[in-house]
Amino acid sequence: MGLKQCQVCSEAQSKYKCPSCYVPYCSLACFKNHKEFPCEKPSAQEDKTTVVSESLVEKPLIVDEPIEVLQKHQLDAIVSSSEIRDALNNKTLQELICRINCSANPENELDKALDEEAFHLFTDKILSTINP
Repeated sequence: MGLKQCQVCSEAQSKYKCPSCYVPYCSLACFKNHKEFPCEKPSAQEDKTTVVSESLVEKPLIVDEPIEVLQKHQLDAIVSSSEIRDALNNKTLQELICRINCSANPENELDKALDEEAFHLFTDKILSTINP
């Protein structure tokens, strides 16, 4: 997929997305122009498709230690865990994950999140799932 063109000015590559409707834009000026008209959040299906596919393309995986990458059986255990799915319904946890994912400095946001009880409990559930 790659980088997208600003859908406001159509002159530059987008660096950002509107938090409401996910329209790509390149600058604060374009964001302000975009916000002059009401926008709506995409339907749940569009939202999931856009966020998942673009996050895979725009954020390359950089791993210092190969041991930090989960194995397929560990990922399968996480996916099949109803306890983890239930934990993901927690609004505080959702906000923390979004902050990490959307941050220009995700490692810093991760460090902050680790101080939050909801995130700490979630990581404990993940660890107990992948290391029974």
